[in-house]
Amino acid sequence: MLKRPHYIALGVVALLTLVILNLPGHTAARLKLAVGSLFLPLFGFTSSAHQIADKAGDVVTPRSELLKENDALRREIQDLRTQALQAGEMARENAQFRRLYGWQQRVPWTLKPANVVLRDPANWWRSVEIDLGSRDGIRTNLAVLTLDGLVGRVSSVGLTRSQVVLVGDPNCKVAALVEETGDTGVAGNADPLDSSLVTLGFLSKNAALKPGENVVTSGLGGVFPKGIPIGKVVDSRLVDYGLYTEARVRLSANLGSLEQVCVLLSTSK
Repeated sequence: MLKRPHYIALGVVALLTLVILNLPGHTAARLKLAVGSLFLPLFGFTSSAHQIADKAGDVVTPRSELLKENDALRREIQDLRTQALQAGEMARENAQFRRLYGWQQRVPWTLKPANVVLRDPANWWRSVEIDLGSRDGIRTNLAVLTLDGLVGRVSSVGLTRSQVVLVGDPNCKVAALVEETGDTGVAGNADPLDSSLVTLGFLSKNAALKPGENVVTSGLGGVFPKGIPIGKVVDSRLVDYGLYTEARVRLSANLGSLEQVCVLLSTSK
């Protein structure tokens, strides 16, 4: 049996229900929003608790895993220290050999960028003019190159501009070295039908060159330092009644589309 207070409570609930059902739409929406806001902090707290728990699970790493990572780092540090000691020892031995044999220490190259500002229409593949001159420290016979390889040498210098004679011109002979075989020769004239090819002459008759072998400057002759890429061997043949070997070399630098070059101000000895 329900007691009197229970009947009163049921009557109040029924009355409130009728009132809410008969409220205007906008008033009912506001009431729902107000009631919901009372419980929102509880929902937010629950969500935050789940996020904190997930992050804590990501941060916590098993002790065994941490020990493995620590051991790996220690081994890596030890290896690096060993390599540093070996490098230092090699540097000391290198310095001793240089002092013993009187070799000069190599110095880094100093390059100065320049723009190609003029080509001679009648001599398109033989020379270019750059926008550097004597006021920029340019002098004759400095090597000129790009990131791909040798371009030529400075042949004449003005105050603000300089003339560069290109590889393949008869006035730009280059002492060259075939890296794979050690054979030396002279890179000379360009092929009359293909300006990207130059002749590598005065090679030993026993030189057994193969296509694709790298040709670089040998450092002989006093103009071009050693190690600048010239190109790659295309083919070779015996000349002068079998006394010498001659090869064709395809240049690494594209001399037909030069826009920017670098002048080598200081060279490695």
